[in-house]
Amino acid sequence: MIKKRNPLNLNPLQLKTLTLLQELALLPEHGTRVDPGDASSVGSGAQRPGEVMVSNLPAPHGDHFHVGAYAVAARDATGLGNAAVFVALERKGLIRSLYPMGAVLTEAGLAYETGLRDQILHGAHH
Repeated sequence: MIKKRNPLNLNPLQLKTLTLLQELALLPEHGTRVDPGDASSVGSGAQRPGEVMVSNLPAPHGDHFHVGAYAVAARDATGLGNAAVFVALERKGLIRSLYPMGAVLTEAGLAYETGLRDQILHGAHH
């Protein structure tokens, strides 16, 4: 069977926001991963093994902001400041919202293929 692209029918803003959260999760200054053997940080409301808490969301300067070695147009990141986007992603099981401070990406959220990484993450020019 062919795997359906965007099986949860995320809208473009939700897809962009999830893409950015996934990329931020890879960076030590933004993402904190729970190791499967670390039961001390697992509990009600806490991260579960395999999840990543994303915090310290970057602020745009001018028309862009930086995510690691990439530049992202501010217009592609409006979902990071939109509570409704976080609610929708949480309802679909991709994150647990900590809005406005960040989010915990679930294993499903980390694995979801948005197809936008190459379109919104650009090599930094400065």
